[in-house]
Amino acid sequence: MAKRNGGMVLNLVAWVTGVLVSLSVGFAMIDNTLSLPTWLGGSTLAMIVGWVVVITTIVSAVLAIIQR
Repeated sequence: MAKRNGGMVLNLVAWVTGVLVSLSVGFAMIDNTLSLPTWLGGSTLAMIVGWVVVITTIVSAVLAIIQR
């Protein structure tokens, strides 16, 4: 039983870490702290991709919580 609960805690920690990293990267792209090279679209594309990352991360986190 303890191993099962430990696995649940580890899964929760990994999930929360993934959500926080995704949000950090998304907001860094929006704020132009993390950008793309000009030949890949530059800061404009990075901002758009950042918003896509933030929105999809929030939607998937809400859906995961609702599903539980």
